[in-house]
Amino acid sequence: MNEDKTYIGGLLGGIKTLCIGLKTSMREFFTPKITEQYPENRSELKMFDRFRGSLIMPHNENNEHRCVACGLCQMACPNGTITVKSEMVETEDGKKKRQLVSYEYNLGSCMFCQLCVRACPHGAITFDQSFENAVFDRSKLIRKLNHEGSKVMEKK
Repeated sequence: MNEDKTYIGGLLGGIKTLCIGLKTSMREFFTPKITEQYPENRSELKMFDRFRGSLIMPHNENNEHRCVACGLCQMACPNGTITVKSEMVETEDGKKKRQLVSYEYNLGSCMFCQLCVRACPHGAITFDQSFENAVFDRSKLIRKLNHEGSKVMEKK
């Protein structure tokens, strides 16, 4: 007779699966816990390297950034989170050049897909480690990433 079909076989199979579950539970009970005490350890809390917080445009100490207002990040964004406004200016040598006027980023509609960062040929934008982005007013989620009076870094 088949062992699975008997009463004793079914009872032994049930005890075996119960022991497997208990073994898993006991192993997890004795592993060290890595729970973060979030509000208390806010000052030393560091997210992992691949974490995508919010989009930033790094500026150096001379208030210069790398964005040349090409608009590739805006085109790569699948839901229109980024708005790049630029204007054409004439340089000293008579050439026309595009200049960034404003770089707006809507954190509320961002999917954190990082397509904009990958599309940027100059590395002008990146994600930071900030994770406290809760606000009561959605208009505070629209951020201007370029600083007042900032300009493009000159190539050396």
